[in-house]
Amino acid sequence: MINFGFAIFDKSVNSVGEAAVYMAKDGDKTIIIIIGKNSAGFKAVDIGDGKFRAELTHENAVVLRKHFPWTAPVRGLHKFMSFGLGDRLGIAALGHIDLFKNKDVFPVFAQQSVRELKFTGRTYDDVLDAVTFAVFREGYKKGYGADGDHLKTKEDVELALSYGFTMITLDCSNHIKKNVTAQNAPALPQKYIDKYLSEEFDIEGIPLVFSKEELAICVEIFEGAISFAEEIYNFINDSKHEADLEISLDETELSTTPLQHYFVARELLDAGIIFSTIAPRFCGEFQRGLDYSGDKAQFEKELNVHAAIARSLGYKLSFHSGSDKFSIFPIIGKVTRGNFHIKTSGTNWLEAMRLAALKEPALYREIHSYALSVFNEAKKIYQVKADTAKIPDISALKDEEVSKLFNNNDVRQLIHVTYGHILNYKNSSGSFVFKDRLFNLWLKYENDYRSALVKHIGKHLELLDSSKK
Repeated sequence: MINFGFAIFDKSVNSVGEAAVYMAKDGDKTIIIIIGKNSAGFKAVDIGDGKFRAELTHENAVVLRKHFPWTAPVRGLHKFMSFGLGDRLGIAALGHIDLFKNKDVFPVFAQQSVRELKFTGRTYDDVLDAVTFAVFREGYKKGYGADGDHLKTKEDVELALSYGFTMITLDCSNHIKKNVTAQNAPALPQKYIDKYLSEEFDIEGIPLVFSKEELAICVEIFEGAISFAEEIYNFINDSKHEADLEISLDETELSTTPLQHYFVARELLDAGIIFSTIAPRFCGEFQRGLDYSGDKAQFEKELNVHAAIARSLGYKLSFHSGSDKFSIFPIIGKVTRGNFHIKTSGTNWLEAMRLAALKEPALYREIHSYALSVFNEAKKIYQVKADTAKIPDISALKDEEVSKLFNNNDVRQLIHVTYGHILNYKNSSGSFVFKDRLFNLWLKYENDYRSALVKHIGKHLELLDSSKK
């Protein structure tokens, strides 16, 4: 390959027809170079000598996905082990690729909720395009997924599908009733009595027996969610788009009992709904950015039943807020026999901010103080238990100690939930106070961030590996 003055990313060199296409560095900027008789469909500028220069725009991401289908997302939840990797910044995919290129795990590199899009000012185009460019640059051809995460309405589902997302996580929380007891549950319809009270269900040798009271509670809590899931499934099925479907039951205060899990799954399947995963609300606390909090013995006991139900009925379990749950990863890997989907998101943001604290502690000190000032507002959206009174006084820390704050759970949650405020904070002239400086820092230390993600997410995979249990 002839070098025309740009630093070429060798793994990106590909051909389409008689043209060569690759990515290169022009100073600090990454671009696409096309060598041929024309621009091969890219929106590009002729720079002479048979070369065309294209910017990393949405239009050119679309062309990349057309010419090189391996840069577009595919369905993959049927794979034994799958892993969701939310990237709030659009810069983590390079590190994720470094890790997953040698793993027998299906990665969902593009994963974002509508809430995260709102807080970061990004679109589904932005999310998918960032991954497309990273995949092309690294020559990653093993396949990846794109998840419209925690979608609550048909409109949101339709939007994600229209952008080419290949997984829909349907958040049913708005249709799951609260404060239901046997006393306030209505009388059971006969169809449920005939279906669930006439027999004992054997699930891999585990007996599941419904009492009339437990069944009445199941019906009252989840009947609306089941109807909603059926509506969305039919909508997806009738559309021209194909996507894996995950049923999310986890955005609730009370944990999902094994009986409730079985009831929901059985009703979905009997209604003809095809889904790949269910995310129950497991016992204990799955706090964002922190390890698991709760009775691990109870978690394992209940997970044994949840996993048996999923295997018996033909789908796999999904674990949300899966970032940094290191103490229960070995349990998850063992009990599910390595067959699960797990979601991580904010941990990538925390590693980016840890890097900022390490490389430019003065900048981080500003951000830290601002985060403290907006924390009460941020926690109205994200339920966390951080106590700011327990956060060390940053002014008393030496520069080399600042990054160690990210070993403190209260600091982790402080920064975890204030990301939208941090990224969107502007001064009186309308300029971003932190965002541009942060992205310049992350660009400068791109390789450090990649290495940090390989180490941190790699720890997740290592502990989840059921083959080592």
